Amino acid sequence: MVEKQESRVQQLIQEVISAMQAKKGQRVVLLDLRGIEKAVCDYFIICSADTPPHIRALADEAEDRVASATGEWPWRSSGREGALWIVIDYIDVVVHVMTNETREFYGLEDLWADAVRTEFADE
Repeated sequence: MVEKQESRVQQLIQEVISAMQAKKGQRVVLLDLRGIEKAVCDYFIICSADTPPHIRALADEAEDRVASATGEWPWRSSGREGALWIVIDYIDVVVHVMTNETREFYGLEDLWADAVRTEFADE
């Protein structure tokens, strides 16, 4: 059962990363939070863009790809109104799509600096 769960999570992560790269997301980062006590989930995926329409497109593409590949929809999603920071919560994986300015201001990567970090090249 644990292997099946980990396989599902890895597929979800791969679909989100692929969506971010396909839609030209900037500075895509995966933070593995499993080694951090009291972490809110197992993984964060963080991506940024310059404009709210681009942020919405990235979030929509991620949700559509995950749903198409796994049949899974987010437990919760918020932030589409202003689209400065959209959060997509899949329980084990939380996706953060935000403007570059918002990303710099809140510094999620600094807050979770103990996490294992994987960076993906902008395509």
